[in-house]
Amino acid sequence: MWIFTDTGFVSAVADTTNDDQLIVRSRDRTSLQPLAELTGAEISTGTGTDYRHRLRCSRAEFTTWLTNSINNLNYPNFKSQVAQTRGSEFAHPLMTVWSAMRQVEDDLR
Repeated sequence: MWIFTDTGFVSAVADTTNDDQLIVRSRDRTSLQPLAELTGAEISTGTGTDYRHRLRCSRAEFTTWLTNSINNLNYPNFKSQVAQTRGSEFAHPLMTVWSAMRQVEDDLR
């Protein structure tokens, strides 16, 4: 599952060794910081394959983090908010994702 919030981008997958756990990965450490602060989980760096940073947390902890992200949502424009919270170095690649996803937009004709 890919999740974009105003604090970053994470990829969450099942921990195949523990059904109650998830492995949450990111390309940059900053994206995992809010989840690590909430759970107390340690961020591992340099492990895995295509995601340099990762942590393990329970499904319940991840749900709490995601629910908090939703409950704290107070901005009218996501792209502008990301530019404020993460800066243009993060917002610019996010625009590439936004543009790519327009390719699957429904035809309204």
